[in-house]
Amino acid sequence: MGEALGYERDEYGIGWITIDRPDAANALDSAARAALWACFRQFRGDHAAGVAVITATGDKAFCAGGDLKEMSSSQLGVPPADFLPQLNRNFQLDKPVIAAVNGVALGGGFLLAQMADLCVAADHATFAISEAKWGRGAPWAAPLPWLIPPRVALEMLMTGESISAARAYELGLVNRVVPSAELRATVTELARTILANAPLTVRAGRQMVHAAAEPSLAHAFARAEQLFEHVYLSEDAQEGPRAFSEGRPPRWTGR
Repeated sequence: MGEALGYERDEYGIGWITIDRPDAANALDSAARAALWACFRQFRGDHAAGVAVITATGDKAFCAGGDLKEMSSSQLGVPPADFLPQLNRNFQLDKPVIAAVNGVALGGGFLLAQMADLCVAADHATFAISEAKWGRGAPWAAPLPWLIPPRVALEMLMTGESISAARAYELGLVNRVVPSAELRATVTELARTILANAPLTVRAGRQMVHAAAEPSLAHAFARAEQLFEHVYLSEDAQEGPRAFSEGRPPRWTGR
């Protein structure tokens, strides 16, 4: 998989997908995104792995989202449908996925935590949909009001501010919060509990819960793509990553 991400199956049958760009806050550049697709495909085809865990190297950042420095070097448009693998949207998988959030989860990192079936967070982790701070779009956040109260989703989308792991747990976005040193052991125990159960029952239960949202979610994704298209194509969408790269506040024009 190269250096950006790696996949390995442990002795319990857990497939570990690890983002390994700690010096870049585990942000997803083009190489990391390609590797993420490859890792999920490898897990899907690995019949000896029954549960996947997505996590990251270090204890500061789970994933800071898209690599804004890379974005600032090119003219940005609307992200293609295959920009990132999104479970239950553009990547079909019948096995459970757990997010082990070891630090900051921003933008695309929030997406990864959101799309997992279960989420366990280190007690110092934080979560944010930071796109409003950089002029980017977040159509991938369409499922959020299915996971947390709509007014909280609105606050996160409009302010771009972070919430703590404890707050995420209160809202039901996170299943468990543990000390950082216990994160891997806790996730391993959770995955092993799932693996000890009847696999057909586990997979059917997972699919049933997601099926309950399918009709409205499909509409929400389609509408979200329409709403954010002009955002992605705006001057502000170019200004946000450029400002980040230059280490200055963005100068918004609303165009």
